[in-house]
Amino acid sequence: MRTLDVRGTFSLRASTRFLEGFAPARYDGSGPTDERPTLRLGFVVDGTDEVAGAVITQQDDGTVTAVIDAADTGTDSPIADAAARQIERILSIDVDGTGFPAIGERDPVIGALLDRFDGLRPVCFLSPYESACWAVIGHRVRIAQAAALKERIARTFGTVVTVDGAQAPVFPSPARLAQVADQLPLPEVKQQRLHALATAALGGALDADRLRALDTESALKALQELPGIGPFSAELILIRGCGAPDIFPTAERRLIDSMRQLYREPDAELPRLRAIAEAWQPYRSWAAVLVRAYREETTGEIGGRMS
Repeated sequence: MRTLDVRGTFSLRASTRFLEGFAPARYDGSGPTDERPTLRLGFVVDGTDEVAGAVITQQDDGTVTAVIDAADTGTDSPIADAAARQIERILSIDVDGTGFPAIGERDPVIGALLDRFDGLRPVCFLSPYESACWAVIGHRVRIAQAAALKERIARTFGTVVTVDGAQAPVFPSPARLAQVADQLPLPEVKQQRLHALATAALGGALDADRLRALDTESALKALQELPGIGPFSAELILIRGCGAPDIFPTAERRLIDSMRQLYREPDAELPRLRAIAEAWQPYRSWAAVLVRAYREETTGEIGGRMS
């Protein structure tokens, strides 16, 4: 068992509920016998072909622990170490969140959302690579259909691992996807784009640490050089794939619409909304996710179950 580093308020229960409404994950929630908030994940460990399973639990005192099942889980296991760091990024606990509540003191709208979604931080894709693949799979396809296709690909070409008694289909690693891209149940153009993304990932172009180390403009530009990745997808990969905490997603139409409603400025243009978001620094990505969580709770337009 590993204790994960958490700085600031964090609720695994809120994260699990968020994930249940996150279409790409198709997450079924905690088991019926869980006494504490518990999250079960299966994923390809960053930079490897190894698949890991993890049972993540939050204790009453707020401590978050992970039991990791991988090929090598010894005390000095590099695979288990990488898996633990990846889990921290997925749950956005790799970032010091102690200053996040102060955003609510500066901005009453965000303050109300912080109260409403107590302890919620963005739950990211399992990797930037997987978020990029989701962007291609979901292009011009209904979200529910795209989620079903992604799961079908995972079950057919990836690995299905058992995590604490529950099945978790794991999306194919970049190396595996490059091998089977022409067999995927997708149009040829998407097969070609996914093959290119797999190759790019193998070359390090979708490495989370590398992309987060770049300035935002450079990172988005680099991502948009990948096949099938436009402005919206690039922001998705950087924010929800890499876990970058302080980016205002200007290409997210639903976020823009929701901000106009919440701030009661129905005619506000992007420069005005960008100015509002300046008060969210250094957690602009996190605040934007709260806005989107509120929209999903009130509209259910993407099939969320946040209530």
